[in-house]
Amino acid sequence: MQSHIHHFESDVQAIPLPARFTYPFHYVPHPLCVQAVKQVQAYLSTRGDWAEELSEGKMFGVLVVKDTDGQLGFLAAFSGILAGKNMHTYFVPPVYDLLRPDGFFREEESRISAINHRVEALRTSEAYRTAQWALDEAEQQSKCELEKERTRLAEAKAARNLQRRQGSLSEAEQGRLVRESQHQKAEYKRLERRWMEKIAACRQALQQYDARLEAWRQERHRRSAALQQALFSQFRMLNARGEAKDLCTIFQEAGRSVPPAGAGECAAPKLLQYAYLHQLHPVCMAEFWWGGSPKNELRRHGYYYPACRTKCEPILKHMLEGLEVDPNPLALPQYRENVRVVWEDDYLLVVDKPAGMLSVPGKDGQLSVWEWMRRYCPQATGPLVVHRLDMATSGLLLLAKTKEVHAALQAQFETRAVKKRYVALLDGEVSPQSGFVRLPLCPDPDNRPRQLVSEEYGKPAVTRYEVMEQDAAGHTRIALYPLTGRTHQLRVHAAHPLGLDAPIVGDALYGHAADRLYLHAEKLEFRHPVTGHWIKVEQAAMF
Repeated sequence: MQSHIHHFESDVQAIPLPARFTYPFHYVPHPLCVQAVKQVQAYLSTRGDWAEELSEGKMFGVLVVKDTDGQLGFLAAFSGILAGKNMHTYFVPPVYDLLRPDGFFREEESRISAINHRVEALRTSEAYRTAQWALDEAEQQSKCELEKERTRLAEAKAARNLQRRQGSLSEAEQGRLVRESQHQKAEYKRLERRWMEKIAACRQALQQYDARLEAWRQERHRRSAALQQALFSQFRMLNARGEAKDLCTIFQEAGRSVPPAGAGECAAPKLLQYAYLHQLHPVCMAEFWWGGSPKNELRRHGYYYPACRTKCEPILKHMLEGLEVDPNPLALPQYRENVRVVWEDDYLLVVDKPAGMLSVPGKDGQLSVWEWMRRYCPQATGPLVVHRLDMATSGLLLLAKTKEVHAALQAQFETRAVKKRYVALLDGEVSPQSGFVRLPLCPDPDNRPRQLVSEEYGKPAVTRYEVMEQDAAGHTRIALYPLTGRTHQLRVHAAHPLGLDAPIVGDALYGHAADRLYLHAEKLEFRHPVTGHWIKVEQAAMF
């Protein structure tokens, strides 16, 4: 059997091993992973036959392992399919080879494809189009002819009324007008009935085709659902204790009835599965993006990324059992300084929130500004925190001491009367020196809390910027003015290729991790809701 372990080409003996395995959803790549990634990237650069596909972007991963003799090496994997296959000699095999020609997946997939062909053939057939045209034509002709007849009836009624107004009519003449009206109404009813019968016949003819199409679609749905369930049962994921669970069980235990499409086919599960099957001890892991960014999702060539939440979190939670894993760094206090009061009166205060502190309470019980405010001003009422800053962002935060002041200040935010200025250090150069970024944003459902740029689903997001200075190392100090208040707006607008194309230094979600996120809310201007005075507060960044 072929071994997929790669040996380090450089001397890594001096690199100390990590004390625990990588927490896959938020990490700084270990130096051993960095060395492994360099070798994988060098290999990818030699594959000219993959150049076109790789230019569109793909996620890769490395897993540093120890064999039973204690020798270090690494494994490599890609997410999904590469060059039409999921088996390549350089990379570990998939957990289950769904592309195997004699496998049940391919056989059932061919049956589903045959149904698709039948549906498409009937939907585009001359007979189906003729039936649709006949129904449309009958409905249009009915509408026109009945409208014409109603106009004729109205004209005849008007003529009869005119005769009645112009002079006294004999009883016989009155009877004639009544019979004429009754006859015309009866004729209209007969005409209406004839068209209804014709339309019903046309609709029945079309419904016979639609019934066949719907039956095929239902069969396709049943087969697809059954195939997905059968496929997920083939993915029996191991953990470090040697315990196996299939994907259906894993996701049901996580509170999800059905695993998402593509579950188990990402790089991280492939790597761990291979290691467990071959008695290799996982040391550390990292995943990186290679190639262009997808249309909506923000990925940068060569950057490291955490494992995806929707597909991989339940799987990796099981697969990492039995390993000593780094704690979630986001569940630990990230701030180094305390909250500092910058401006205060009897009604409100402005504080300088340290980087790494939550604005409002989260799931992990960390101290937040809201809880700090409860201790600092125990007599305060209402929601307290008027607006929010990302946990990783430092700077000015506005707090209210009463619910009435809170409501008045929030109203200013909603009408965009509050002025804000942020300062950031970007990993790259920006041109032109000033301007606007307009990229609509929405949550990434597969990787919360990441945001996506989406013209279809995104809400409008606008940022004005001014370059302050650029250094020789290629970093840009910049002032950012958010004209809207979307989640991660400044971070995405800075990093996105259609925005400033320069991530904020330390942005682990959209760029490279560092000692902190170099983004600071340094200026806040608003109308005091009680005194009416215009308040300006500034606090320079610590970087």
